[in-house]
Amino acid sequence: MSSQVRRVAVVAGARTPFCKAGGQLIRSSAVQLGVAAARETLMRAQIRPERVQQLIFGIVSPPVGAPNIAREIALAGAFPTGVPGFTISMACISSNQAITSAAEAIALGKADVILAGGAEVLSDVPIQFGRRFRDALFAASKARSASDRLKAFRGVKLGDLAPVAPAIAETSTGQTMGQSAEKMAKAFGIKREDQDKFAAQSHHRAGEAWKNKLISPRIAPVAVPRGKEVSIVTSDDHPRPDTTVEKLAQLKPVFDRELGSVTAGNSSPLTDGASAVLLASEEVARAEGWPILGLLRGYQYTAIDPFEHLLMGPVSAVASVLDQTGLALSDIGVIEMHEAFAAQVLANIHGLGSAKYCAEKLGRPAAVGEIDPTFINQWGGSISLGHPFGATGGRLVMQLLDQMAEKSAQFGLISACAAGGMGSALIFERA
Repeated sequence: MSSQVRRVAVVAGARTPFCKAGGQLIRSSAVQLGVAAARETLMRAQIRPERVQQLIFGIVSPPVGAPNIAREIALAGAFPTGVPGFTISMACISSNQAITSAAEAIALGKADVILAGGAEVLSDVPIQFGRRFRDALFAASKARSASDRLKAFRGVKLGDLAPVAPAIAETSTGQTMGQSAEKMAKAFGIKREDQDKFAAQSHHRAGEAWKNKLISPRIAPVAVPRGKEVSIVTSDDHPRPDTTVEKLAQLKPVFDRELGSVTAGNSSPLTDGASAVLLASEEVARAEGWPILGLLRGYQYTAIDPFEHLLMGPVSAVASVLDQTGLALSDIGVIEMHEAFAAQVLANIHGLGSAKYCAEKLGRPAAVGEIDPTFINQWGGSISLGHPFGATGGRLVMQLLDQMAEKSAQFGLISACAAGGMGSALIFERA
């Protein structure tokens, strides 16, 4: 292992279309989508699978039969059988962590080239049965005779056969993310009109980005069965460029029906999709003549008390990564902020720009800096493009780097919130 820390470059990346859960990708698996993103990444960069030394992928709800999707993607994607892979689960920042874990290995000389990313198929979330029925099934599996197998189910009632819905609330707080977003909106005075305005902006920008072919060059087509036919999905299905603030204002609040402001329209949807990012040491990339889309300058993961304001983690993460890199928000030319909810994004922006919040929560002598909500997410964000939990980080990275190239921006910033009160921030620079 090299004793010198090496600079890490992003040399390629792709993602599948992001489609609403239960929709066009309902028959696809997380492994299949991961393979599509992985193959497209290497094919467009004209890099052979043999050059990849490891795969690291993130997922939040792994399939029961393939919990280590990274290794399954390597095998199904025709990578050499000697290429290892491991899978990360860190809520909505799973692929962020996969990418920075890959960068750490490369920086330390443990590998030269790693494919990282994430996948999520919320159309195929594992469903469990209640404890009593599960205990009966386990006992039946150990029984030696048919009569003993039948005895195992004594006491099981019809209600025990009902499947248990996947948890959508925090284990620690018992609240959903939407309820936490409502809490933040009230605490920081985030108005409903401003949330709807931000959501409409996201949809309009996503529509324009697709229309102007800014996103499509990164899309890996996915073949899906349609009866006896096969169709090819090539675009996201959630952006609604024709939406308006007035249309969004007609939607009813979901998490606080009487006094709430968070609606389905100003929240990110449940989504299926996958993303992949190819990273290499800068020296290897230059020696091979590979394109260097950006260099990872710094990154930070933080966590806050989830009982207070669950989705404010990005404030401390952004503050920390700016300190780490010696940069200020004014140095950043492109900002991509994950849009779990419009209320969450606007609350994060408020926290970064509030001297009071930064003093009380971060112990800083001044605010981190002001951000204009119209400055971020110029090509749309998770509200419009969709949010496959394990895959969003890969989308954020490639969308940031493509915008940095378009604008000739020297530095770009990514921030994202996650369950458990966690936050993530990454800074990239142009080579």
